[in-house]
Parts: sequence; C-alpha cells; structure tokens
Amino acid sequence: MVRVGIKIAILAISVLLLAELGMMAYDRWFAEGAVPDRGVYPLRGIDISHHNGEVDFSRVASEEADVAFAYIKATEGTDFIDPAFIRNARLSVASGIPSGAYHFFRYDTDGELQALNFLHAIQGRGFTLPPAIDVEDWGNPDGHTTALIVERLRRMTDCLAAKGYSPLIYTNLDGYHRLIKGNFDDLPLWISSFSDPPLDVDPDNIRWSIWQYSHRGDIPGIPSSTDLNVLNPANPLLNS
Repeated sequence: MVRVGIKIAILAISVLLLAELGMMAYDRWFAEGAVPDRGVYPLRGIDISHHNGEVDFSRVASEEADVAFAYIKATEGTDFIDPAFIRNARLSVASGIPSGAYHFFRYDTDGELQALNFLHAIQGRGFTLPPAIDVEDWGNPDGHTTALIVERLRRMTDCLAAKGYSPLIYTNLDGYHRLIKGNFDDLPLWISSFSDPPLDVDPDNIRWSIWQYSHRGDIPGIPSSTDLNVLNPANPLLNS
C-alpha cells in the first residue's frame, strides 16, 4: 500500500507540473493579450529575435505598420548571440526606428560574464534606447533559489552600470513579485502582462516604462506573430 501511495503522489505531482508548464506555454504563445487604449498609449513598439524570421524593416518603418520603437534580441547567457541580431540591428537602426537591444538572462550562469557577452554585442551598433534584460522562468532551468538568481542578476546590472548603462528589466508578473520588486526598484521596468492596468500593485501606472501586452501581433514586414508593446506616458524615461 505504501508503494501505491508513493506512485499516486508522484503521478499527482507530475500532473501538476505538466499543468503549470501548459499554462506557461499558453501565456507565452497563445494568450490573446490586452488591448491598451491607443488614445492613452499612442506609441507602439515591437521586440523581435531570429524566431520572427527575416524582417523587412522598410515595411516595419512604414506608416502602415505603426511601429514607434523596436527591441532586438542580442544575446543569451555567457556566449550565445542571436543568429539574426547583426542583421536586425543594422537594418532597424538604418530604417530610422528608435531601437535597442535585449539580453535573455540565464539563471544558471554568472551575471558578470553575461553582461560582458551583452556589452560586446551591442557596442557601436547605434542604438538609441537603453539596453534591456529579459528575466523570466520560461526558458530557464529549475533548481535555482531566488537569492541566487537575484545575486547573479545584480552582478549583471552592476557590470552594465559600470559601463554607463541603466538597463530596463523585462519580466512578467510572477517574475516581478519573485525577483524584481524590492531588489531592483531603482531600474526602469518593462512589464509583460495581459491585464489592464498591467501591474497589479501599480494602479496609477507610474512604475513601468514599457508594457508588453501581446505575443500575437501582426505587423507588416514581419512573417510571424510579434510581441507588441506600448510606452508609458506617465513615465518619461523613453518618451523623448
């Protein structure tokens, strides 16, 4: 009977884990997203990586596309460079779209080494927007404590600060409450949320700078669904 009980417990835990992973996948790829009031948030932007395919930036920069800014994935971890980064960075900047780069933060590697990888990739690219760090459980391994992740992320932000950069921190609501709130309140926030207002502890919308409200945008010149964002008029960080 004890063995049967153990098997049932293991099965129950497995079902719960699969359900959690399923919800994460749904939120990441299939959720419809919020619908920000364009009268309140007139400046819309995108963030892209090689997963979006070959982007036609002449169309993205057109009036039809209605794209006011773009973030390009540059790096991940300590040694990965997005395969489309150099092309995307060159063409986005050349198109006249205000552009910046982001780094996908790995929980399992040193923060300072991640900063060096990011810095090496973005220097001299002509970006006009501050760099961003993508901090989320999706795509990261389990088994790392909150304290360790925060410590490694702090090493990365400190290294960037030493080079004159004040990075945005991109995260979702779970990541904000677990990792960012109370630890990185001094840095501008890029929040991924499908609710309005996007940050549940910020009803006046003064904490965040960028709101990613959908993973399913349809933008001329981009062959696949695209992340959509708006700038916060209540937070003047990027409005100039």
